[in-house]
Amino acid sequence: MSESGAQAAVLKRASVYRRLLAAGDVVAAIAAIGLALRVGAGAPLTPRVVVVFPALVLAAKLNGLYDRDELVLRKTTLDEAPALFQLATLFTLAIWGLGGALAGSPINPSDAFVLWIALFVMLIVARTCARALARAMTLAERCLFIGDEDAAQRFRSKLGHGCGVKAKVVAQLELDQTLPLAAATPSSADVAELRNFLRGMDVHRVVVAPHTLAASETIDLIRALKLAGIHVSVVPSLFDVIGSSVEFDDLHGMTVLGVRRFELTRSSRAVKRCFDLLGALVALIVGAPAAGLIALLIKLDSPGPVLFRQERIGRNGEPFQMLKFRTMVVDADAAKVRLVALNEGADGFFKITHDPRTTRLGHLLRQSSLDELPQLVNVLHGQMSLVGPRPLIHEEDQRISGWHRRRLALTPGMTGHWQILGSSRVPLHEMVVIDYLYVTNWSLWNDVKILLRTVPYVLARHSR
Repeated sequence: MSESGAQAAVLKRASVYRRLLAAGDVVAAIAAIGLALRVGAGAPLTPRVVVVFPALVLAAKLNGLYDRDELVLRKTTLDEAPALFQLATLFTLAIWGLGGALAGSPINPSDAFVLWIALFVMLIVARTCARALARAMTLAERCLFIGDEDAAQRFRSKLGHGCGVKAKVVAQLELDQTLPLAAATPSSADVAELRNFLRGMDVHRVVVAPHTLAASETIDLIRALKLAGIHVSVVPSLFDVIGSSVEFDDLHGMTVLGVRRFELTRSSRAVKRCFDLLGALVALIVGAPAAGLIALLIKLDSPGPVLFRQERIGRNGEPFQMLKFRTMVVDADAAKVRLVALNEGADGFFKITHDPRTTRLGHLLRQSSLDELPQLVNVLHGQMSLVGPRPLIHEEDQRISGWHRRRLALTPGMTGHWQILGSSRVPLHEMVVIDYLYVTNWSLWNDVKILLRTVPYVLARHSR
């Protein structure tokens, strides 16, 4: 493919995403205004209301809500929710203030409140649909990975998880295979050679994992790639150690990273605990009929207790009894030794897709994750959280050492990043890094996002 053809593919992808997102924002605004003014008690719409749509798109553009997708591989809407909330708030205040001119008569407070909530929700829904449509309309992003083979393989495995990503690695280069780029300028021969090389492979993005490069060499490489007109993503080793939760501090031209603490403050713990209590109480009340029915069916399906209790390692290394609905025969632990050869789990975990110890009802409960409902009781007791690091058994916990044990600074969760990624597919050494980064990057909004992302994961697993 020619250079212009490769650039055209990149430009087309960015254009499709921008236009569909802008269209989604307008559709969301139309639906929200219609709901607030037609269904509510407010005044009817007039043609003058169309003037607010370009203003909404302009505000979103100024907020960077159309430009982020070309910079990232994983294009998701939930990460934008705080910015969308601000956009919905400012837009609602503007509509409320201009209600007499736009709707023929002032908008009352109740209709403004409906507009506010409806616009926020519909912006998220519309943008999610727009991105899904854009992914379907565009080709997969072709990536060149510059780094060692192990890092490239880990990167390929992450792309395989999907979830907002449509990309593939078309080639991999070792760091010492790159061109000499120290004196790169827009017209230098090095950059021209690099541009021709990338054009030959039809590369849309270069992903750099500079774990063995000096900082100056990394900067030279990235500068040359940008001069060649290519999108660049970096996988820095720095964030494998300290996490990505840092504050960028401009010290008179010098960038300094302020690293946050590796544990929650007392106020953050209180907020997280209140969120857990409220969520667990609501879930128990709503799920009580289903839990009662499941308990009855377990008793009818196979002999043994309704609940399964297993000792797990909790916060600060304290063991606790984790509850589940029983999904296996009563002598399942004794039979585990005979099934080691069938283990399909990643390093450090035991997992068999069609486990012969599972009861008929147990298979359905596991596929739907309904077997984990009793863990809400653990949450109420403070032994578990709705979201947190994966609670490990003793044998798994004993394999963790060093700074990875800082994962125990938080209460283990019913769900977490490990659940969304597929807990048995992620090796133990990667699991503890994921848990550690969750501790360092905690926020209530991140917990909400993980809970929201757990739902489609469970539904997709159940449909397989």
